[in-house]
Amino acid sequence: MNITVQSIKFDADQKLVDFIKKRADKLEQFLDNIIEGACYLRLENVDDEANKIVELKFNIPGNQLFAKAQAKSFEEATDTAIESIRRQINKHKTKTRTNASNHKELLPDVNEL
Repeated sequence: MNITVQSIKFDADQKLVDFIKKRADKLEQFLDNIIEGACYLRLENVDDEANKIVELKFNIPGNQLFAKAQAKSFEEATDTAIESIRRQINKHKTKTRTNASNHKELLPDVNEL
């Protein structure tokens, strides 16, 4: 899977980029046909310690998954966002399985024809 990491208004070090790519690659265990992914890293100008924002966007066939997380560190925000994407993948898989099984029930049986 191809994932691009963009840091907005700052330079992310290679260690952080590798961490994000490693975590994102683990999503292929749950869904193997992820087309591409994008990660946006931002620092918010607030007094709160939790000013690091990670936005993840993944394109899958027929859908787009998005998650946004804010935390004290980019690693923590990445873990939260990846977990959210994982839940979305499971929901998507459940929905497509039920649609496929309902579709089979609507088809006429071959023996009836």
